[in-house]
Amino acid sequence: QVRVDESGGGLVQPGGSLRLSCEASGFTLDTAAIGWFRQAPGKDREGVACIRAAYDSPYYSDSDSVKGRFTISKDNVKNTVYLQLISAKPEDTGRYFCARGPKDSPCREVLGSGYGMDYWGIGTRVTVSS
Repeated sequence: QVRVDESGGGLVQPGGSLRLSCEASGFTLDTAAIGWFRQAPGKDREGVACIRAAYDSPYYSDSDSVKGRFTISKDNVKNTVYLQLISAKPEDTGRYFCARGPKDSPCREVLGSGYGMDYWGIGTRVTVSS
């Protein structure tokens, strides 16, 4: 059964860091693209980062709210994709989701609309507060 499961959310202080995990099961990361998304309370879902099996370089949203503070990486042995957040801000508060799609999914479209993402996790909540 194909699924992705997020973990690692919690409370982080402003300026702090956090690493989220997206554990894949039922498929291997070398056959897929993984996108990370977030949704703040009362706001639309926002794409954050994307990583694909067929390409070495990850792709990030060019939103000012994301730029330079997130790093996506993967561990093929653990079949897990990570999203590292640094210099956390209160506006980073929200639920963070990962999703899986075909390995050559276009990351710009993935982050823009969730294009091609066919399996989604239930998310993990991040709260940035002192």
